[in-house]
Amino acid sequence: MAPKLTVARRRDIGDPVEGVAGDLIRTRPVIGRPEMSVRQAAELMTERAQDYLLVPWSAGGYAVVTDADIRARVVAAGRDATTPVAQVVAERAFTVRDHTPAVEALTELLERELTIIPVLAADGEVLGVVSQADFVAAPAGASMGLRHQIARSRTEAELVDHARRTPSLIADLVRRSRPVHEITRVLSLTNDAIARRGLDLVLDRHPELDRAALTWLSLGSNARREPVLSSDVDSAASLADSTTSNELDGFRAAFTEVDVVLRRAGLRIDTNGAVASMPLFARTHDGWRSAARTWIDDPLANKGMIFASLMLDARVLVGPRDSAAAETMLTDLRSNPRTLGLLLAESLATRARMRSMRDVLTRRGDTFDIKTHAITPVVNIARWAALSVSSAEVDTRSRLQTASGSELLPDEQASTLVEVFDVLQRIRLSYQVAQFDQGEHIGDELSMKHLSPLDRSLLGQAVREIAGIQRRMANMSHYVPIAAGEADH
Repeated sequence: MAPKLTVARRRDIGDPVEGVAGDLIRTRPVIGRPEMSVRQAAELMTERAQDYLLVPWSAGGYAVVTDADIRARVVAAGRDATTPVAQVVAERAFTVRDHTPAVEALTELLERELTIIPVLAADGEVLGVVSQADFVAAPAGASMGLRHQIARSRTEAELVDHARRTPSLIADLVRRSRPVHEITRVLSLTNDAIARRGLDLVLDRHPELDRAALTWLSLGSNARREPVLSSDVDSAASLADSTTSNELDGFRAAFTEVDVVLRRAGLRIDTNGAVASMPLFARTHDGWRSAARTWIDDPLANKGMIFASLMLDARVLVGPRDSAAAETMLTDLRSNPRTLGLLLAESLATRARMRSMRDVLTRRGDTFDIKTHAITPVVNIARWAALSVSSAEVDTRSRLQTASGSELLPDEQASTLVEVFDVLQRIRLSYQVAQFDQGEHIGDELSMKHLSPLDRSLLGQAVREIAGIQRRMANMSHYVPIAAGEADH
């Protein structure tokens, strides 16, 4: 019998099977009143030994006042301590429900660069708050220490040293049997930290380049928060329309240096693919908008549909999250009536299957490319499904859940695809961790004889489920309107 690639499992005592935001609350919330003075707010925060205060918001929910807010908006601004606290808060706070997975709450905390996030019960009552420190001991926070070290790296050598520990972190999470979507999100957050710091270190060497002109976008699986150890880290750059051609060339040259740094840090950078150092992936804002129109007008020319799919998964990593130019480009792409039909055609063109004709002719029946023949079809279906219901969700699971119940994607089939996607990602990641443990090349081509009988069975069943849903969608697409004015899908 052929040796199996397996991962040694571990379970720490007290390690919860799941982790939700409500489990991380340690103290009762500190709640004030809008009319109380800043001095009274500071006294209450001191009495409760906390550095925040929640204030009921007039339109519902809560606003947050922190020590930092008081220093910046009152002390530094020369305002009186009798100023009502309502005049210090700027906007309603972002909140999460108590049942929100901890890894999702952590993602929002980091992406929005927040100090704390209030946690609400189903009835809207505030239960407490969570901060970055609360995630350190949680399964979702396994990357917190590493991320901080990466973010504080003073040199490229330090960054490389810290970043190279990422596969070991992911392997440990796999051994703990953490949910696969949690593991891939942790990997995405860590990759983001590496990319941000690598970009910062390179731009520090180029003071002639205007950082304020740059919006850096994450693409592909990392943007969708579902990378594995074999995933490329794709990127794009959108620059202010005032950027000259010489400045654009300067940015692209700097991005080539970023590629070198990230590759040294252990990230997979495909210089022949979607990276900001390539001219096609570093444009001005107007250049991206023009390109998007070209992709839709002639999707079969110059890989238009591939570019469109990549940009529909884009996520802002550096620069304003609500960058007007970047958002306009994505909105134009999503709202074009032809996009939906083209994405459906792409979803049905990449068929799930266990073996391709090339495999048969080359007698490679023992291997299976899990990304090409199983995962990519699900990702494509989810991308189309989200667009069909005007959802801006980016990750595959959320896209399928949001689109569940439509004519082409009934609830049962959406649920099946979510389950299938998790199974495929678990098999894929477990196989890759086993390859990492044994010092082998990490890739997406699985040797069937190295899989356990259970995983081989689950893999075959997953492919059959995807193929069946694709056949039904193809049949239904002839009778269900896809988009206004769209008839050539």
